[in-house]
Amino acid sequence: MKINPIHAFKDNYIWIIHNEKYAVIIDPGIATPVIEYIRQYHLKLIAILITHHHHDHTGGNLELSQLFRVQIYGPLKETIPGMTDGLEEGNIISLPELSLNLTVLDIPGHTAGHIAYYDSNHLFCGDTLFSCGCGRIFEGTAQQMYHSLKKITALPDQTQVYCTHEYTLSNIHFATEIDPTNSLLTEYANKVRMLRANNKPTIPTTLAIEKSINPFLRCEHPAIINAANQHAETQLSDAISVFSEIRKWKDHYQPNVH
Repeated sequence: MKINPIHAFKDNYIWIIHNEKYAVIIDPGIATPVIEYIRQYHLKLIAILITHHHHDHTGGNLELSQLFRVQIYGPLKETIPGMTDGLEEGNIISLPELSLNLTVLDIPGHTAGHIAYYDSNHLFCGDTLFSCGCGRIFEGTAQQMYHSLKKITALPDQTQVYCTHEYTLSNIHFATEIDPTNSLLTEYANKVRMLRANNKPTIPTTLAIEKSINPFLRCEHPAIINAANQHAETQLSDAISVFSEIRKWKDHYQPNVH
C-alpha cells in the first residue's frame, strides 16, 4: 500500500492511498490532478473520504463522483457536496481492497464537525493538526480544539500524521519565537528547510516528533507557558488558557524573515 500526496492549489495535499489496483482519495479540493493520477497509474477509485466541509477539501467531490461513481464519506454534522455516508466518532470504514480499516475520530475546532481517519499507523487529520502547528479555530472553541489535539496525542507515538497543507516552514517561525531554546525544534527546522529547498513535502510527520516541537501540543511545558504569559501580560490559569492565547497570537503573527 502506498500513500502519496497530490499537490493542489498553493499548498494543499490531496492524499491518495492505493495499491496496484485500487485507490482511495482524501479531501479532493479539485478533481483534475486526481483524475490524472488515477489514469496515469490505471487505478480504480473506490471511495472519497472528507475531513471537513471547506471548499479546498471538497471542491472535486461532484466531478469525481460523477466520473467514478463512488461513495463519498464525510462528517455527519456537516454539509458535504455529494456525501453518501455521514460519519461520527467510532464508525469504521472497511476497505478490503486495500486491507484497510479506518476508525473515525471526532475532532471539532477548526470546523464544528471536523473528523479524522485513523488506522494502526496512519492519521488523516485534515486541518486540525499540522506539523509544528494546528488549524485556525473557525467554528469551534479553543477548548474543543485543545481536547481534539489531546485526543490525537493519545494515539501511539509512531503514528504518521497526514495533514492537508504544507505549512510547516511558516509554523516553525512561530514555534521558534515561542520556544527558542528547544534544540529538537532547531534540528527539525534545519531538516525542513532542506526538504523545502528541494521542493519535497515535509508531511507525513509523526506524533513523536510533534510532541517534542509543536507548541500547540506543549501547553503544559514551562517555555510555552512563560511565552503565553508574557504575550497575555498576565498569569494564565491552565493549559487551555495557554493554548487559547498562543492560538490567537498565531492568528496575527507576522514573522521577521530576512
